[in-house]
Amino acid sequence: MPNFDLKDFKGVIPALITPFDENERFDETRMRICVDFLIGRGVGGLYTTGSTGETFLMSPDERARVVEVVVDQVAGRVPVVAHVGAIGTRLSVDLAQQAQAAGVDAISSVPPFYWPFTPDQVFNYYTDLTRSTDLPMVVYNIPLAGLLGFDQIKRLASIPGVKGIKYTAPTHFEILRIKEEVGKEFRVYSGSDEMAMSGLSFGADGIIGSFYNMIPEVFIALMSAVENGDMGLAKTLQETANAIIFFSLNYTPTAVIKKCMTWQGADAGYCRKPFDNFVTEVEEESLKTAWRKLKQDRNINGVAFLDVL
Repeated sequence: MPNFDLKDFKGVIPALITPFDENERFDETRMRICVDFLIGRGVGGLYTTGSTGETFLMSPDERARVVEVVVDQVAGRVPVVAHVGAIGTRLSVDLAQQAQAAGVDAISSVPPFYWPFTPDQVFNYYTDLTRSTDLPMVVYNIPLAGLLGFDQIKRLASIPGVKGIKYTAPTHFEILRIKEEVGKEFRVYSGSDEMAMSGLSFGADGIIGSFYNMIPEVFIALMSAVENGDMGLAKTLQETANAIIFFSLNYTPTAVIKKCMTWQGADAGYCRKPFDNFVTEVEEESLKTAWRKLKQDRNINGVAFLDVL
C-alpha cells in the first residue's frame, strides 16, 4: 500500500537526478546520498526516473532498480512518484507494476512519442497503463513528447485512476481552466522551473522540476512567498532562479546540476553519454569561476551552492 495519498504530493518536488559513476554505471551509494540531501533540505516529495533522471538512457531493469533504491532510502519520509513512460504500452506497464511493487505512491508518464500517435491511441495508452496498477496516475504534458491539447487533457482526466497532471507548458491559464473544468481535486503540478511563480499563481498544487535538485531553498522560499501573498518577494526569487537556470543552459544543464549538488556535499556523480560532464579540474574550476562572476554581477545572496564556492 502507498504511504501517501496524491494530495500529500505537494510543495517543491525535485525531478530527481540519477547519479552515474565514472564508467556510466548507476551509483546506488550516490543515489542514497542525494535522496537524503534533498529530504534534509525540506522538499515535499521526489519525482524519479523522469527526463532529468536520464530515464531514456537507461535499460528497463536499471530504471526499475533506481526506483527501488529511491523508495528504500526515502523510507516513507516523503511521497515518491515514479515516471514509467516509454514509447510502448507493454514496457510502460512492466515499469508501472515494478514501481508499485517497490512501494511508490503514484506513477506518471509522458504520452507515447516518436511516432505521430492519434488522440485515441494516446487515450488508450493511458487507459491501459493506469489500469495496470492500483496507483494514481499523473499525466505528463511536456513539449519533448508532444503537448496535449486542453480537450485531450480533459478526456484523459476522465480515465479512472488519472488523478493529476505535470503541466510543463507555457500556457498557465490552462492550469486555472483545469481546476475549474476538471475539478478542484484534480492535482496540477507546474513543471516549468522558470515559471514556478506563474504556475503557483494560477493554482498549481506543487512544482516539479530539474533545478529543485540544485537550489531547493530558492523555490521553497518562492512558494512560501506566493502562499503569503508577497508577490514582490516571489518575483525577486524567480528572477534569481532564472538567472541561475539560464546560465546553466550554456552547458549541459543536468551536468551543471549534478556538479552544484556535489559542491554542497551531495555527490551526484556523472551524466551518461552523449551528455557532457565536467571531468577535469580545469573544467570544474572554469565553471566555478563563471558562477562566482554571475554571483557578483547579479549580487546574488542566500543561494547555498554559490555560498560554498
